[in-house]
Amino acid sequence: MQKAIDPAWRIARYSADPALRRRQLEAEPLPDSTGALLDEAAAEAPDQLAWRFIDSGEAATYAEVRATVNRLAAGLAGIGVTKGTHVAVMVPNVPAFPLTWLAIGRLGAVMVPVNVSYTPRELDYLINDGRATTLVIAEEFLPVLGALRERPAALSDDRVIVVGSPSAGMRRWHDLVDAGDPAFRPPQAVGLDDLLNIQYTSGTTGFPKGVLQAHRYWITQSKINAFRDGLKYERILISTPFYYMDPQWLLLMTFHQRATAFIAARQSTSRYTEWLFTWKIQFSLMPAEVMFKNPPAPSDGNNEIRRVNVYGLRREIHAAVERRFNVNAREAFGMTELGSATYMPLEVEDMTGSGSCGMAGPFRECKVVDGEGREVPRGKIGELIVRGSGILKGYFNKPEATREAFHGDWFRTGDLFRQDERGYFFIVGRVKEMIRRSSENIPAREVEAVLKDMPEIAEAAVIGVPDDIRKEEVKAYVILQPGLTRTEVPPQAIVAHAARFLAPFKVPRYIEYRSEFPRTPSNKVRKPVLQQEKPDLRADSWDRVDRIWR
Repeated sequence: MQKAIDPAWRIARYSADPALRRRQLEAEPLPDSTGALLDEAAAEAPDQLAWRFIDSGEAATYAEVRATVNRLAAGLAGIGVTKGTHVAVMVPNVPAFPLTWLAIGRLGAVMVPVNVSYTPRELDYLINDGRATTLVIAEEFLPVLGALRERPAALSDDRVIVVGSPSAGMRRWHDLVDAGDPAFRPPQAVGLDDLLNIQYTSGTTGFPKGVLQAHRYWITQSKINAFRDGLKYERILISTPFYYMDPQWLLLMTFHQRATAFIAARQSTSRYTEWLFTWKIQFSLMPAEVMFKNPPAPSDGNNEIRRVNVYGLRREIHAAVERRFNVNAREAFGMTELGSATYMPLEVEDMTGSGSCGMAGPFRECKVVDGEGREVPRGKIGELIVRGSGILKGYFNKPEATREAFHGDWFRTGDLFRQDERGYFFIVGRVKEMIRRSSENIPAREVEAVLKDMPEIAEAAVIGVPDDIRKEEVKAYVILQPGLTRTEVPPQAIVAHAARFLAPFKVPRYIEYRSEFPRTPSNKVRKPVLQQEKPDLRADSWDRVDRIWR
């Protein structure tokens, strides 16, 4: 039994019928840009709190956010940031991140978000591949910048803007804000189809690809999430890092609703229910699998939640999660390239626990096809392809990857799906080789490339192994150079090498030594054989977390 939907939650202009509501959403005009969306919200609700940062207590109204964004945009323009300039941003969850993103959007510049756990190697790749000529970076990450192998010539010290205290020759972020004009207007018009983000996503190649996302992508994605269920939300939780996609669309979803975003410094499952209760949260993403493993508490269901989004929640516990936490938990499927693709309507109760990720959402068409792009019969397995307004424009500077990603105007997700007779979609598996650890996508080939750079390792094969908490953990099989043994090259040394070049979440948890790999006739490693050769894939491995041989 789902949590009752109070009629007072519903937005009067939207139908209670999901199909009609979809058509209403698609017919409505969109704001011209993220800046236009902010302007509309500030004009309509200037004194409404736009956000409150939970840990620091910093808060700002829509009018204050708009004024600060304009000041920063003016300051950035003053140092030469113009329409089309690529600005890398390496900042944690503090107000400077969303303010910088919104100011970049105001100017028509382009943000290249950077994971704050990245090593110098990874930062080097994003800055160079993303052709960033300006960098906004928090003071605590300056040592990572200083260790870059090759900083682009255009990214001189005076193009580095520091949130905090800058090193000599660099600029101070707050100085740009202080010098700016709150009534600033950008010198060039910014429209829906102008580029806003190069959002890097881990693909099947050795390094991530930069997904080209226009203002239309972000306005559409946030509008879908704001109104696809036709409910009003006044308080929305953001608890994952802003360099990921979710907090960015959650913020714009907040703007669409003229609501308040409550923003945590970092995700915390131990504080999650406290946040829901304290701030009377009505919508959030829910780390349901991990939450469900925590010991039950009497306060688990004490909240004002109207809906939570969940992703890949095990069908066996879906109904129990709803009962225990007093939430309407709805599945969805999306990707960096697409934003939202499918969703389960709030009104559909009989699909709870079905394992389905729903139906095609507003602005989206979805179908399941064979290898030639032909639609397969309902119930058959194939690849999900998606098209619609506001999906990616392509991959930055990778025309071949862009061509390979499409069947005509249909984007190839690389994921295996089936569709039932009622039109609901079910994820079956992945075509692309990817490890999904918590909310992170980890390309096996990137980890393998780092391991094979270690002189003592001749070959490496990386797979994901099941994990109760994080869904998957990274396991590396390694073949040492002839004559070497695991005593001479212990797993701790391999982990230490990986940690120098990979973000912590990519470092293998499990290391297994092999003398050979199962191979195809073309000499490729047969990873399906590795994944099926024993019931417990952790066996015979060094576990770096528990520090034991399994």
